[in-house]
Amino acid sequence: MLSGGGSRGAYEAGIIQYLRVDLAKRLGRHVPLDIITGTSVGAINAAFLAATMHDPTLQALRIVDAWRQLRIEQMISLRPGDLLRSGRLLLGGDPEPPQPGSFRYGGLLNTTGLERFVVRTIPWRGIEKSLRTGALHALSVSTTHVGTGHTVVFLSSRDPVPVSWSRDPFVRHRAASIGPRHVLASAAIPILFPAVKIGEEYFTDGGLRQNTPMSPAIRLGADKLLVISLRHVREASAVQDREREREREEAAPKPLFMIGKALNALMLDHTDYDIQRMERINALLDAGNRAFGAPFEPTINRELEGIRAAPLRRIDAVHIRPSDDIGALAAQFVAKGRMQVSGVIARKLIQRLADGESAHETDLLSYLLFDGGYAADLIDLGRRDAAKQEEALVKFFSE
Repeated sequence: MLSGGGSRGAYEAGIIQYLRVDLAKRLGRHVPLDIITGTSVGAINAAFLAATMHDPTLQALRIVDAWRQLRIEQMISLRPGDLLRSGRLLLGGDPEPPQPGSFRYGGLLNTTGLERFVVRTIPWRGIEKSLRTGALHALSVSTTHVGTGHTVVFLSSRDPVPVSWSRDPFVRHRAASIGPRHVLASAAIPILFPAVKIGEEYFTDGGLRQNTPMSPAIRLGADKLLVISLRHVREASAVQDREREREREEAAPKPLFMIGKALNALMLDHTDYDIQRMERINALLDAGNRAFGAPFEPTINRELEGIRAAPLRRIDAVHIRPSDDIGALAAQFVAKGRMQVSGVIARKLIQRLADGESAHETDLLSYLLFDGGYAADLIDLGRRDAAKQEEALVKFFSE
């Protein structure tokens, strides 16, 4: 399960590198990844994984290399005309009507560079090859339908897509040959990036309602989940808490700080709650089996058939999340002058983003800092965090 978070997605590449290099060496084999689900930038990484599943070793090298070569001005256009357009939209101007044949609409930023990166980096025909050869069971990417606000999960599966999906009235699923538009729609950060047209409908970032897509994998039959989050849960001392609270108070009125907080709120990570709920179901099933024996599970699932779209079953999970604050890492990266930005305007704009937030909470910047050096730092962090859970991962993939 690959979460959303803009340029924070380089962290996921580091974990993939660990799985394909370090863990493969420990186990003497490559681990199977049967179902891959992604939201937002996680959808980009998920599609790349699905398309390169036939060569796991090369898969890791290519995804890490792609992230390390990023340049922010190549991903997001920061020319004077683009900045004037963004300013006009912020002041209440209407977006230009879409040109004939265009599949994007709105958004403060010009993301044609990101679109080119997605189209050229992912070998799209490889997804169908992975499904056809059995190297992959299913791929899903989560989006948000602009008109209704509902989650729409696009699915490419080796088997027929289940007719019954979710009883949640705000979640829909659609079988599709997942391609660039599905992934770009999932990765369209609300407000900042343009919405993407698929068919006759517009879609935006799936992280608005499903930032860590566990549910699609479970409904596709997964009984083990490797969940990767991009949100750091901070444990700080009382002194650090007071210092950061002071910084929040000073930064709170600033618009850029507020935009960063709004993005965090919109892309709220429910992973901890979802895993705790899953563990409670596991405990219930274990207790029922001990008390009533083997007939317990089929009996209770027959009784629940009219209530749930899927039966209760035991699901195990390993959850990997950043051990460091990715926003703080972005602030430090910019403060040290490590950005690979050639244009004066672009450099000043990135510096302004860093200055517009608090010193330790550059949330907006961490979503947009598509810089190869910053990506390399996140890749290293992801690889280290995965290594800390090596024994859990060995057990997870060995049982």
